[in-house]
Amino acid sequence: MEELHQDIKDGNLGGFLQHLNELLQINLIKIGDTKLTLGLLIWLVISISVILIVSELIRKLLVNKILARYRLDIGIRQSIGTIVKYVLITLGFFTILQNTNVDLSALGILAGAVGVGIGFGLQNITNNFISGLIILFERPIKVGDRIEVNGVNGDVVKISARSTMVVTNDNISIIVPNSQFIDSPVTNWSHHDRNIRFNIPVGVSYKEDPEKVKAILIEAANSNKGVMQHPPPDVLFSNYNDSSIDFWLRVWTTEYINRPNVLKSQLYYDIFKRFSEAGVEIPFPQRDIHIRSGFEKIKPS
Repeated sequence: MEELHQDIKDGNLGGFLQHLNELLQINLIKIGDTKLTLGLLIWLVISISVILIVSELIRKLLVNKILARYRLDIGIRQSIGTIVKYVLITLGFFTILQNTNVDLSALGILAGAVGVGIGFGLQNITNNFISGLIILFERPIKVGDRIEVNGVNGDVVKISARSTMVVTNDNISIIVPNSQFIDSPVTNWSHHDRNIRFNIPVGVSYKEDPEKVKAILIEAANSNKGVMQHPPPDVLFSNYNDSSIDFWLRVWTTEYINRPNVLKSQLYYDIFKRFSEAGVEIPFPQRDIHIRSGFEKIKPS
């Protein structure tokens, strides 16, 4: 290093380049027949970094520009883009190794050591990675889906090699390992399409006319902009309860797939208002208690 500084001070460009070349030829480690020098290490780091950056740029270009022209679902575009990115990284990695004359046979020993490490300590990482590949190819979930798995309920916003990012209604990002989508039951509310039916329970007094109640419930559903008209809402007479007759208001929606409680609240507000205007009684649990007055006289013995 002192010689390099001296060459710079003296303006000796030839000497500087010669000493720099000697510095880059310093052997760090030997892998098989390949000597890993400082220059080779720097070249590998720069080359791999370029591959990672270029593959990510190509992925974004493919997803946002090229595939977007064909009106494909965002989930399909993301999956294709991710697969292409991994293929480019793999091809680029092996191309770099071959062009730098790295002894690939020596990597067999390294691969064996890594395999032992995977067998003992990296099972979860490997499992999640393979599960990520299965998700990308089989597509049980995709970006934009509304899912529920192991108590996590939210929208899928990103699927990566190891994990999937899910955003809840409270705008909380939850990182879910990919293996959970393979090993656990998954509820996908929008797997085929985003048309979802919600069943909303409603109870009224026994003295009310069921046909009148049905008409009011249908009117409340049709007046809500979030409720689809095709298929139309309908009402089922579901049960004779202890203090009420029970109905199911069944409505279809695409707008409130990720906010079912909001739609339910809107309908309940409207139904309560319409019931009050129509004089429909909403019952509450009642019990009749009979209290006996007086005590029996105890006869003296």
